[in-house]
Amino acid sequence: MKLIVKVFPEITIKSRPVRMRFIRQLAKNIRAVLRDLDPAVVVNGVWDNLELETRVSEPKILKEMTERLSCMPGIAHFLQVDEYPLGDFDDILAKCKLHYGDALAGKIFSVRCKRAGKHPFSSMDVEKYVGSQLRQQCGAAGISLKDPQVEVRIEIRDQRLFVIHSQHDSIGGYPLGSLEQTLVLMSGGFDSTVAAYQIMRRGLMGHFCFFNLGGRAHELGVMEVAHFIWKKYGSSQRVLFVSVPFEEVLGEILGKVDNSHMGVILKRMMLRAASSIADRLHIDALVTGEAISQVSSQTLPNLSVIDCVTEKLVLRPLIASHKQDIIDTAIEIGTADFARHMPEYCGVISVNPKTAAKRGRVEHEEKEFDMAILERALENARLVPIDRVIDELGQDIQVEEVGEALAGQIIIDIRHPDDAEDDPLEIAGIEVQTMPFYAVNARFKELDPTRQYLLYCDKGVMSRLHAHHLLSEGHANVRVYRPS
Repeated sequence: MKLIVKVFPEITIKSRPVRMRFIRQLAKNIRAVLRDLDPAVVVNGVWDNLELETRVSEPKILKEMTERLSCMPGIAHFLQVDEYPLGDFDDILAKCKLHYGDALAGKIFSVRCKRAGKHPFSSMDVEKYVGSQLRQQCGAAGISLKDPQVEVRIEIRDQRLFVIHSQHDSIGGYPLGSLEQTLVLMSGGFDSTVAAYQIMRRGLMGHFCFFNLGGRAHELGVMEVAHFIWKKYGSSQRVLFVSVPFEEVLGEILGKVDNSHMGVILKRMMLRAASSIADRLHIDALVTGEAISQVSSQTLPNLSVIDCVTEKLVLRPLIASHKQDIIDTAIEIGTADFARHMPEYCGVISVNPKTAAKRGRVEHEEKEFDMAILERALENARLVPIDRVIDELGQDIQVEEVGEALAGQIIIDIRHPDDAEDDPLEIAGIEVQTMPFYAVNARFKELDPTRQYLLYCDKGVMSRLHAHHLLSEGHANVRVYRPS
């Protein structure tokens, strides 16, 4: 399979050195993301696009390649093509007829030709000749440039002809690794996940920072969605997941801060902690999912007071977004189901929260706060590479595993819906239900408590994590299914 990868249009207007650097980075990212599917994949760069060639022919692997490229920052779209040496017009016609002839009978069609290089003919000359001959030879109903049923697409580059089979859109933006790094504050909800995606899409590498206010289930949920975002959109780069234990910080706020200022001060403590971690990682910008006036702490006066505690640039990609637009984006990028099932921990609920907090009053409220508690939280922060975060979380968890399901037991396939659909788990005589891992904690209580359930995933890590959590919640009827 051969692909022509078209880069994000804004890259093409950069200066020559910047443009070449971005395209080299994109080529490097493509190789990194596809390496496990085809170690011999070839990616060559030219001025305004990249050419990718793989000898892999298995449809399942080719589909996975297409899906990964469709989620890669820096790519506008890519074309699946067949390449030939450029011949005369009759040779071009023959190649087009070979690929499109059967599809044109009785159809309205058009011919589109793009050309680069020096030739004694124009793109329009090719379109006119090939179009008229295809109409005569293939029994087409007619030609329409405005509303064709079939579009015959070709590209001519110097002495090469490309016949285009299909086009796949990607997400645009700049290649990850071509711009600076950021630290994304993650709660796992709609806002922070969409903010993380938008930052990554723009080419900014984002490490993830989670402030744990007291819930193991919430931490697990945020780890899962952070890993999902990275795996789908950013796996060309290695980033960290930082988990900061904030229970003691929250307790100090609840005990010493006026109720109306708790929300603003909690955000200030988070920004202080995030800034310290960013310093450690040599990062100059923080990212949050805040949108103006969505909640009381996100008014302009409050955001101004919150930002006073850091010299870091605070990026808020959603600042002017409507909530429904954020939700729609979350659905589009695949994080909405995570957000809907994310365990919530409402650490601070003010009765009459200030919407226009004064800096002096906030600083007065903070005087009683023991900053040693914040320092202790930072000392106990865990920094784990995102690609190992789920594995490390499950290392010390011990739950009963079975290699064979017995009659009457129900296997729950907790893999991502895409994986379960592509490779369904089927066992003769055993009932198999699908329940995505991000929905297990919320939906398990709906199941018949008199039945025995076996959780299943590919590696056994996610199933152990969720089985352990369910057992700790009092569900004694759960085990892990690990077929030998």
